[in-house]
Amino acid sequence: MDNLVSTEWLAEHLGAPDLLVFDTTKYLPNEPFDGATKFVEAHIPGAHFFDVDVVADPDATLPHMIPSAARFEKLMGAMGVTNASRVVFYDQKGLQSSARGWWLMRLFGHEKAAVLDGGLPKWQREGRPVASGAPAAPKPTTYVADFVAGRVMGIGDVKRVLADKSALVLDARAAGRFKGTAPEPRPGLPSGHMPGAANIPFNELFAADGTMLPPDALRARFAAAGAEGAPALVTSCGTGVTACILTLGAVRAGLPEPAVYDGSWTEWASRPETVKATA
Repeated sequence: MDNLVSTEWLAEHLGAPDLLVFDTTKYLPNEPFDGATKFVEAHIPGAHFFDVDVVADPDATLPHMIPSAARFEKLMGAMGVTNASRVVFYDQKGLQSSARGWWLMRLFGHEKAAVLDGGLPKWQREGRPVASGAPAAPKPTTYVADFVAGRVMGIGDVKRVLADKSALVLDARAAGRFKGTAPEPRPGLPSGHMPGAANIPFNELFAADGTMLPPDALRARFAAAGAEGAPALVTSCGTGVTACILTLGAVRAGLPEPAVYDGSWTEWASRPETVKATA
């Protein structure tokens, strides 16, 4: 199963007994929408809602940090996912938070996961069917996770790789937030970036229609940020959601798979001992 599937592919395979489709939309604190509410208004037929704030550590003080393997198993089983399932994630904004769902599945060893290229906007532009209302609860299953530790980093890991230059950190936030000239969407959090990080705003990986660029164009964009020849790559953003787009893009570009810094800038900027660079 490819890690990025087209609307044509999904339309052809929709309804297959082993295929599950999830809306993974996550709006920022400064956006006046709620993903779960808008899902009920319009969603791809047969889809369910995958809440990244629920598939997370409920005790963490940072937003939607990764859950334990046991919690992930419990939640996936409740959502009807088995180890044999093919899982496709989409979101209401195109291709943003859906990559977080794809990455979470891979983090826990599930390789048969994909992102819908162009998301719900492309699906609707093409006149494909949508459903409304709350879907029936899925039939519970048993799911077993295989945690892949190398696909995630904590702040201690990131401090180390920045200090010894054993990895390049790629930041998916907008250029103004990265440079410290635009505010963060979370009140009280300073903007700026980790010393030595490079900036690839996630939307620079998209074509005009909101689909992901082809592999050669992706490779060129990563090369421009210094990713070619880097000993390893780490992706970051505000809270570990759009960082997953860079990880998906790097994989599609043929680069070594980057780890995601789960706490991302929200964690780094809130710690008094960390250096916050600007410009």
